[in-house]
Amino acid sequence: QVQLVESGGGLVQPGGSLRLSCAASGIVFMLYDMGWYRQAPGKQREMVAAITRGGSTNYADSVKGRFTISRDDAKNTVYLEMNNLKFEGTAVYYCNAQRRLSDGTLITYWGQGTQVTVSS
Repeated sequence: QVQLVESGGGLVQPGGSLRLSCAASGIVFMLYDMGWYRQAPGKQREMVAAITRGGSTNYADSVKGRFTISRDDAKNTVYLEMNNLKFEGTAVYYCNAQRRLSDGTLITYWGQGTQVTVSS
């Protein structure tokens, strides 16, 4: 069974920081690109940050300079360091694992999500 288990969410004040973790099991972690997505009530799920199996990163414009994604293949874990959090950061954050097979099939897995609430 494949599992992506997020942790680290919670309540934080504007300007504060949180570090999210996603522990993966049931996959060969090093073969997967990893990402963090978030979804606020009434809004579409959006990509926040992504990191390829080779270590290349990509960020949504709204979080550039404030968030950092990283991975530790030895621990099968991807992290999202969130600094200078803003009200707009309130959302459920989801971990994503993705790879494309040789026949073109796209394989994706999702975690259960962790709530981040930014409030004064």
